[in-house]
Amino acid sequence: MTLGHPLIALASKSPQRRAILEAIGAPFRVIDVEVEELESGEPEQVARDNAQRKALAGAAKARAGEAVLGVDTVVALDGAIWGKPGDEAAAAQTLRALSGRTHEVVSAVAIVRDGGAAELATEITRVTFHELDAACVDWYLASGEWRGRAGGYAIQGRGGVLVRRIEGDYLNVVGLPLGTLAGLFGGFAAFLAEGT
Repeated sequence: MTLGHPLIALASKSPQRRAILEAIGAPFRVIDVEVEELESGEPEQVARDNAQRKALAGAAKARAGEAVLGVDTVVALDGAIWGKPGDEAAAAQTLRALSGRTHEVVSAVAIVRDGGAAELATEITRVTFHELDAACVDWYLASGEWRGRAGGYAIQGRGGVLVRRIEGDYLNVVGLPLGTLAGLFGGFAAFLAEGT
């Protein structure tokens, strides 16, 4: 495959999202955007609004022919959002709340092409945690991995130990549901072909 310009302009600072796109060989570049994210409300709507804001902010910096990708992922338990903990005490509170329970990881994907309206899709994955005792919580907090993570954990790292079961798209929990993204391009073949 001979690549031309990047297919995707990724409006995200997330190293996990970059790694997922790199793993499948998708052509992309990163656009730096500053967007104030909503942190409360109905989880799916919050994720959709945040993803759309990111994509629209990135569209102002896009090159001709690029699709600007905005993504937002939130962790929801009993309809309430558990965001990125601000400090270790908040991370501990989050982990104790998720302990032994099933929460939802809600991601919204927004694509803006050629200055048009945002196209949106969402993915929801159910994640069940083990019962976490104090020693386990302390061990995870000491890793520092909770920093900057929705729900205070990273399933692709040490946080995988906390998880008993997932129902749905694993990559959604990491931060970018590839199947949902590809669906906005008409499937994986069309998605990967657009950058050639």
